[in-house]
Amino acid sequence: MINQKNIADGLRALGLKEGDIVLLHSSLLSLGQVEGGPAAVIDAFLNVLTEKGTLLVPVFGALGILTDEVKNRPNAVISPCPAGTLAAIGKDAEELCRDHWKADTVHGQNTPYTRIAERNGYICLLGVDQDRNTTLHSVEALLELPYLGNVTRTFATPEGETVTKSWKYYPGPHRDFIGLDPLLEAATVQGRIGNAQVRLIRAKELYEIALAVGKNDPAFVLCDNPACADCVRQRAAIFRARIEREETFRLSASARLAGRYVPEIIENLQNAGIQYVELDYIQGKAWRTWGREKLAAWIAEFNDAGIAISAARCFSVPDDVQGLVDLAVGVGIGRLLLPLNDSRMAANAAANAGLEVAYFNTSQPAIHAAAKLERHRATADEQFGLVFNPAGFVLAGEMPFLQSFKLGRFVKTLAQLDVLDQTWDGAPKKLAMGNSEIKELISILRCRNFNGFMALGGGGTYPGTLREAVEDFTYLLDNM
Repeated sequence: MINQKNIADGLRALGLKEGDIVLLHSSLLSLGQVEGGPAAVIDAFLNVLTEKGTLLVPVFGALGILTDEVKNRPNAVISPCPAGTLAAIGKDAEELCRDHWKADTVHGQNTPYTRIAERNGYICLLGVDQDRNTTLHSVEALLELPYLGNVTRTFATPEGETVTKSWKYYPGPHRDFIGLDPLLEAATVQGRIGNAQVRLIRAKELYEIALAVGKNDPAFVLCDNPACADCVRQRAAIFRARIEREETFRLSASARLAGRYVPEIIENLQNAGIQYVELDYIQGKAWRTWGREKLAAWIAEFNDAGIAISAARCFSVPDDVQGLVDLAVGVGIGRLLLPLNDSRMAANAAANAGLEVAYFNTSQPAIHAAAKLERHRATADEQFGLVFNPAGFVLAGEMPFLQSFKLGRFVKTLAQLDVLDQTWDGAPKKLAMGNSEIKELISILRCRNFNGFMALGGGGTYPGTLREAVEDFTYLLDNM
């Protein structure tokens, strides 16, 4: 059994001293038997800090008997925010908790969490791990990480006014905080009190270390377990935000690459952070072979999930051209991709119906493809664009970037880049592992702030899953 003096001595040995400010996350049971119970533990902290210091604990939920011990003391100050609430006792309690509810975020700037660091305070993990370290949520809020959400509460202000307020950058589900101990080692002193492993962390250094890492790796607190749905979705939010923030192109993926069935396609797109899908095959069949009612229902599912149809691709044009156009218009498809062969009648019919049309090359050499596209454009009211399919030019025996892109002068007509790769013999390959010069094509289009679509798996097959395609694509972006 340990007593108040044992606990106080242990805290001093860790470096806690008179006048310090410390935010305590704790487990009473971790200490073992304590003479005097929870009151003795809190008194030990207050004895070390003296009246010149301040002790804070989180009280935004049922967080343990030690937090209740602080909250229920008559001299405790409660931060006036219904989320991320703290209780404090000591010299700076009022100042640390002041106007917590007025901050833009629950955990970020102008909250008790950042004020502790500004005053060179500490975080103490008493018998608990980094998973309990709420200050790490403060780091996330300061980084404005894209997977964070909003929280809204109706509550009474200290002045007695009932208000409803929302705070941004609020944390949600699972984090891998327990993996951060090595990262924070330089800011941490560890020891043992009773049976409890104790970490005393310098808050200012925690912020400095974690903010620096988080700016370079916004997923640094997420696990990489593919079975963890929470972290998969949060990583997807990071990727989606990156594309929106850093790129001018719009990223889509072919339905065939994303999955076989519509619910599977939706889930995989959401897990990848992709907001556009290109219809090519659904359940192994060309999209246009499905009935209007079923196709419309599927498109409604996509829309309800926040996924837009970037285009519908026809690898061949049916005899009933008007039927194809009527189907597309009837189900709300706004853009058709047609093969650059004998598709002129279908393209004109689609354009007359208000659809946007673009042609994709098949296996023509660049000079022939450019000439055919120009003939189609010259005899139409609409200026049809080109979907540049590098695999098609590989089949034509050309180097897609060094030859095809330049010979065809496609920069003037480019509407979309199909993001896929293959070798001269037609074997599909991972990005930049074949002869499609896809890395060079992506790079030059980024230099020109291309604002069309880049379609993962568009117009061909990919030797892997959508997740793997996104990983390959991200690797290219990171290395150009």
